[in-house]
Amino acid sequence: MSLAMTKAEREAFLAETRVAVIAIPEEGRGPLAVPVWYSYEPGGVVRWVTTGDSKKAELLGRAGRMSLCVQTETPPYRYLSVEGPVAIGAPDVERDIRQMAFRYLGREMGELYLAGQAAGYGEQILVTLTPERWLSVDYRKM
Repeated sequence: MSLAMTKAEREAFLAETRVAVIAIPEEGRGPLAVPVWYSYEPGGVVRWVTTGDSKKAELLGRAGRMSLCVQTETPPYRYLSVEGPVAIGAPDVERDIRQMAFRYLGREMGELYLAGQAAGYGEQILVTLTPERWLSVDYRKM
């Protein structure tokens, strides 16, 4: 019996609101692994935003690839990992920053978060991950 998710199952799972952990190769060390907010629509790319002067941005510029993992917190456990190339560009403020804040914090807290962003967290960049390899487990299939 396979516990792997089907393509439709894994795309739907990745499209749900979850905090992801990303991993970016770092020469001479283990990969940098940190949590991020992200967005994904089935069949598309994974999008997330960070500051251009962050360690994440520096390492992505060198590696050009990353992994992203999401999971459930309660049984029956499910997890999904994707890996692939990244592109760095400018975020669309409405789609990539405002809607992301509302997705994760709700409208009221999202507005407070955005007010803090306006106070200056540095220049924002959009990172897009094109999923090439998928690994998934769904223990509901047992």
